[in-house]
Amino acid sequence: MNLTIHTLDDAPAESRPVLAGIAADLGLVPNLAAVAAASPPLLNGFDGLRRAVAATKLDPVLREMAGLTVGVAVDNHYGVAFHSTMLANLGVDEAQIELIRNGAAPTAVTHAAVHALANEVAVNRGKVAEATLSRAAATGLSAEDVLDVVLECVFAGMVGVIDNLAGHVALDGFLAPRAWR
Repeated sequence: MNLTIHTLDDAPAESRPVLAGIAADLGLVPNLAAVAAASPPLLNGFDGLRRAVAATKLDPVLREMAGLTVGVAVDNHYGVAFHSTMLANLGVDEAQIELIRNGAAPTAVTHAAVHALANEVAVNRGKVAEATLSRAAATGLSAEDVLDVVLECVFAGMVGVIDNLAGHVALDGFLAPRAWR
């Protein structure tokens, strides 16, 4: 589907305030949000989920690992580039990022548990095995943490649907070095 990357000038009027808010928060309007702007309700949902994810207490590394895992699971090129960039900015070892980008689990116990949880949420549409939940709990993840991982998975899944529907949204300049495949 040919989806336009909108600007603040050509987006539907109802989308402009949301895009302006995203730009104020991030310093730019990411191309994925600019594509979603064609539907003001979709953009509102995108922004609401983005803000909800940012408000969680979940360790940002775990959150980004969950997002990267879902990106790989749903073939979301934009999300893989985004979450890889964020993980690198958080100081995560390149080898660990590459493991996830290649569909493998990272080596740290908690990171691997989050990877397994996020992968099952994405691949099995939320049907997570009891053993996976027990593994997450054994690493110290609380019920709130697990639900926050689920929230990240929902957001990453939404981004993946938009990215795939668009035939892969053009990466923003800051994401281009982390292009996938």
